[in-house]
Amino acid sequence: MEKHFTDSRVKGVSTGTTILAAVFDGGVVIGSDSRASIGGDYVSSKAINKLIQVHDRIFSCIAGSLADAQAVTKAAKFQLSFHSIQMENPPLVIAAASVLKELCYNNKDELQAGFITAGWDKKKGPQVYVVSLGGMLIRQPVMIAGSGSTYIYGYVDAKYKVNMTREECLQFATNALALAMGRDNVSGGVVNLVVITEAGVEHIVIPGDKLPRFSDE
Repeated sequence: MEKHFTDSRVKGVSTGTTILAAVFDGGVVIGSDSRASIGGDYVSSKAINKLIQVHDRIFSCIAGSLADAQAVTKAAKFQLSFHSIQMENPPLVIAAASVLKELCYNNKDELQAGFITAGWDKKKGPQVYVVSLGGMLIRQPVMIAGSGSTYIYGYVDAKYKVNMTREECLQFATNALALAMGRDNVSGGVVNLVVITEAGVEHIVIPGDKLPRFSDE
């Protein structure tokens, strides 16, 4: 009997999402779309929250296999909670990113998930890190990932500015995600945004019909 191999190691991994994080003057914005698809073939949910709070002022947004990403962030939340109790202080953002990096690297043959980790701490202020599929860790002032990100590299390079205001950064993130969702068939739904500063965390949801439009589609 002929065998049909359908596992993702043969087909390749479809990230099926658009995620973004950007540093502004005094804080960081992290955001994503809310559409989940299976293999890029059909939409399984329109309302997935891809922004996972791993500690008080640290969030990770996920791309790749949803099951893998949820398992990794659950393990990371446990480790960071235990770490903060031991240290009697909130964990640093780099500590959270490093925990995710170790989990991804140590299980790189089984996992198919990548992360953007963003947050604020007293030592280094607002920070953005990316943890790739194999466990590579890089710090950047702005980062995009997922299948929709391929459509907005030019926009991000042209429009992102260091030391933007909170309002400028929110508009930048909203526009970037709206542009990606308008082009990528497996990105869509609503835009979820989280603003992280020393003062705390603010959640913002922008419905699809309230997003900016850039064409007459």
